[in-house]
Amino acid sequence: MAIREIIVLPDKQLRLVSKPIEKVTPEIRKLADDMLETMYDAPGIGLAGIQVAQPLRIITMDLAKRDEEGETQPRPRVFINPEILSASEDMSVYEEGCLSIPEYYEEVERPAAVSVRFTDLDGKVHEEDAAGLYATCIQHEIDHLNGVLFGDYLSKLKRDRVMKKFTKAAKLAGK
Repeated sequence: MAIREIIVLPDKQLRLVSKPIEKVTPEIRKLADDMLETMYDAPGIGLAGIQVAQPLRIITMDLAKRDEEGETQPRPRVFINPEILSASEDMSVYEEGCLSIPEYYEEVERPAAVSVRFTDLDGKVHEEDAAGLYATCIQHEIDHLNGVLFGDYLSKLKRDRVMKKFTKAAKLAGK
């Protein structure tokens, strides 16, 4: 396992739409292991492949330390080609952060519950219902696979402010 560099705003790769994974290979399993190690090191509760410059439809998650709902999801989780099948009309608000937008947090409103389909590392397809923090996190990470950032849900003023801040920081860092 290896810790990979997490790309941050304003890196344009974050806007790429990730490609489906055709088959679970040893390389995909290694990517998943690296992503989990990277996510824990950051530290975070979710990570999408594109955040480590891999435009593939893969997500890692571990809500064990942050689980407010008392859910019994196996940990850690790897989702390959995840897709939301349905979303509740009920909405919930969580304060979200993102490893690609470090030290920036805002409240985001999303569907309170979703149904999701994904493939695991054994190549088995699963369908699950998600609620609470689990629903928020899976939606956040699937957004990454589609080139969407949580800042896209904010007002134009807040979005512009965060983009300006990270663009300035990147220039100062020589990126």
